[in-house]
Amino acid sequence: MEFQELIKYRESVRNYDPGRPVPQDVLGKILEAGRLAPSAANRQPWKFLLVSSPEMLKKVRECYNKDWFKNAPHVLVVTGKREDAWVRHYDGYNSLETDLTIAMDHLILAAANEGVGSCWIAAFKPTVLRNALDLNDDEEVFAITPLGYPDVNYQAKHTKNRKAISEIVEYL
Repeated sequence: MEFQELIKYRESVRNYDPGRPVPQDVLGKILEAGRLAPSAANRQPWKFLLVSSPEMLKKVRECYNKDWFKNAPHVLVVTGKREDAWVRHYDGYNSLETDLTIAMDHLILAAANEGVGSCWIAAFKPTVLRNALDLNDDEEVFAITPLGYPDVNYQAKHTKNRKAISEIVEYL
């Protein structure tokens, strides 16, 4: 898909076909897009956890109580360690959240390009997710996404309510 078309039509999917897992080669393309994402000083402070087994899905799904979330055949979790991220020495800014956000964006756009639905979720219960994945104290999660093909009844909206370019751009 042409890039401008992809970003115009990519949307959050909240209706998945639970009986149609994403093939391994397609998941590989999605994960490769995350691997290739830029990060500050190329530190790549991330780890991608792809949850697909029924046992782990059951545990992870407890972190976000929406019925549609429970139908996705995969859940992708992007974790990172603050100590592995670049730090600006002038003021101590740590790039971890920015780096993980860029990686997640690459992953979600790659999924859309492959016809795979996703939905950026930040409203998960961190403690439940941390326990389900047995994360170490130094591993942080800022967002997760289900991955799966939209259900046959899913109706794509293909509309976005966005501010006009003149409202958000200032030429200096």
